Amino acid sequence: MADTIRAGVIGYGLAGRIFHTAVIAATPGLELAAVVQRTGDEAAKAYPGARLYRSIQELLDDASIRLIVVATPSGSHFQVAEQCLLADRDVVVDKPFTLTSDEAGRLVRLSRERRRLISVYQNRRWDGDFKTVQKMIASGKLGRLVTFESHFDRFRPHPRREVWRENGGPGGGTLYDLGSHLIDQALTLFGKPDHISASVRVERENAVVDDAFDITLFYPKLTAYLRATNLACTPGARFTLHGTQGSFVKFGLDPQEEALKNGATFHTPGFGHDPEKDWGTLYLENTVPQKIETEVGDYRGYYASVRDALLGRQPLAVTAEDGWRTARIIELARQSSKEGRVLSVDFTGKP
Repeated sequence: MADTIRAGVIGYGLAGRIFHTAVIAATPGLELAAVVQRTGDEAAKAYPGARLYRSIQELLDDASIRLIVVATPSGSHFQVAEQCLLADRDVVVDKPFTLTSDEAGRLVRLSRERRRLISVYQNRRWDGDFKTVQKMIASGKLGRLVTFESHFDRFRPHPRREVWRENGGPGGGTLYDLGSHLIDQALTLFGKPDHISASVRVERENAVVDDAFDITLFYPKLTAYLRATNLACTPGARFTLHGTQGSFVKFGLDPQEEALKNGATFHTPGFGHDPEKDWGTLYLENTVPQKIETEVGDYRGYYASVRDALLGRQPLAVTAEDGWRTARIIELARQSSKEGRVLSVDFTGKP
């Protein structure tokens, strides 16, 4: 097809293997043409039709690759994305976009100068539970929303010091990892908050990076609570919404990640469908609680948006400016936690 976009993925760890190569290969109009894997041949075995490169420069020397995905450890995102933009490629960067808002701003400005697309991989906008929350809010059934709670709870009591996210290196920790998703979802729903308060902390013995956080975003008539921990043996609700007319509570995580890890594909029957036991519940005054079927999740929606933006069909769904805003909120959360005070949220430096 003339409109098929050839894509290359840099990195074949968890992000590259589960969240990028598998999704790109299943998205119509995109071709997984190359993977950079420095050692090993797992990518070649999984995708025999894609070229296996051992370095970023080898990939950049392949002029047929238009879209490059940065799925390297978070501390290298800025450097690698900058290298790809300077080579006049369109770029997707795994979350977190960058480690600072200054770095994010520099990538935004560079992409404009080079007239290239750059986006951050916020696939969880295409989680079924998040799509359900969006639909529930839009329905007006809850009335005026006053409280929004979003939890990402895990039970990993023993730090994995051999993993880069937990060994103390740049870009590690739960705030960069899960916080990037929860913050992006809140900003997608409600926009810029007026104020922020946060606790970013270490809860587990022998942990060397933050492994828990509570972030409160204050809006004029709404408060959003974002929370993650690695010590939740019994997870809390994934989403809790309270409004002037009712409440909506949803337990369980979107099933796509686990399904992909277990070898399923987007064509596996039932892929992206939430089990009925995990459907959310709508509570309205003087009515019987009602189970609400979860919308079907589909991470391919993210890459379909990138495809359509590159082909001039639709605006990009997740912009680099979105990545800047999330990076700025993470900075303010760390500052609020360190100083123990509520801070104003100022986006005036937005590129």
